[in-house]
Amino acid sequence: MKRIKRFFYMVGCVFLISVLCGYGYAADKGTYSTAPTLHQGKKWRIGYLEGGTLATYPLNVIAIVKGLEELEWLSLPTIPKLADSKDTKALWQWLVQNVKSDYIEFVAEAYWSSNWDEKQRPVTKATVIKYLNEKQDIDLMLALGTWAGQDLANDEHHVATIVASTSDALASKIIKSATDSGFDHLHAKVDVTRFERQIRLFNDVVNFKKLGVVYEDTDEGRSFAAIPIIQTVANERKFDVVSCYAAFSGVEIAEAENNVLRCYKEIAPKVEAVYVTIHRGITAKTLPVIAQNLIDNKVASFAQQGSSQVQAGVLLSMASPGFQDVGRFYAATIAKIFNGAKPRELSQIFEDPIRIAINMATANLIGFEPPIVIFGIADEIYQDIEVPK
Repeated sequence: MKRIKRFFYMVGCVFLISVLCGYGYAADKGTYSTAPTLHQGKKWRIGYLEGGTLATYPLNVIAIVKGLEELEWLSLPTIPKLADSKDTKALWQWLVQNVKSDYIEFVAEAYWSSNWDEKQRPVTKATVIKYLNEKQDIDLMLALGTWAGQDLANDEHHVATIVASTSDALASKIIKSATDSGFDHLHAKVDVTRFERQIRLFNDVVNFKKLGVVYEDTDEGRSFAAIPIIQTVANERKFDVVSCYAAFSGVEIAEAENNVLRCYKEIAPKVEAVYVTIHRGITAKTLPVIAQNLIDNKVASFAQQGSSQVQAGVLLSMASPGFQDVGRFYAATIAKIFNGAKPRELSQIFEDPIRIAINMATANLIGFEPPIVIFGIADEIYQDIEVPK
């Protein structure tokens, strides 16, 4: 494997374990119940907005709903496997039809997506805000992703809004600061050091001097891929960043897929390690090709998104089984809002519980011998590479 070797000193091991041993969150600006309650004798009505489909969006929605079930706001039958795992519209309609609750309803017509179309985005935004202001029958909006968060982070409406699944709500200017969303109706989860922890861990484990990253060269693309954070760590630790631009907005899914395949093929021979960033073009179809290309070039890899990509052949990631912890955080936030809290009054800071995922088959194929300390903090260890379905 290119220039990869054991790189753990005892001090580094102790530091790593101390950094990865848990999660935390800040206190709310008040004490609020999470107990189920009605809204003036009626059910609370929830709507949904996204910029376009992304693999993490349905995972977050499902986790939120399961979190609400734990808090006894609703009853949820087993969620079936969707024909397209990224199809939030199908998931939303299933929730509309199948969630049983005396307190909450997911509104069928209150679902909007811009389908990653930059021209459609302002039209969708205007449509949503007009609906919220004129109908006034939505009590809370779930805004999934950076586009959706940006489009509802304003004073053009006053409906409680939970922004979820954003790479960096602060850098993308959705919120004013980690401790203040800037609007009474707005809340966006912040894990200020999440991606920094990933990059530092990856660099500790694999002493790379050249890191490859693939992303769309737009503000949103750089935010999704945590590029400002990568550059900061790179400057500090003196490694080079090799970039390749792959458009994902304003293009068909097939083109987004071709763009990422081209980029990973282009950068693999040039680097020792690759940070596999969140990108619309990484699908069940392209991920196995990307993983195999990196393996063929003996390149270490770290998945920004999570352990599902490790299962498919990426070397490392942070494991977060089922998104359950973040789902509970969002669910508790929603429950507090329905009990009278302003979104702005609730803590946005949540550091994901860190668990390591590693694929030993990939490690063997690229000639990487993991430091012993990894196995002490690994929550998911895969012995085989499984092709996603």
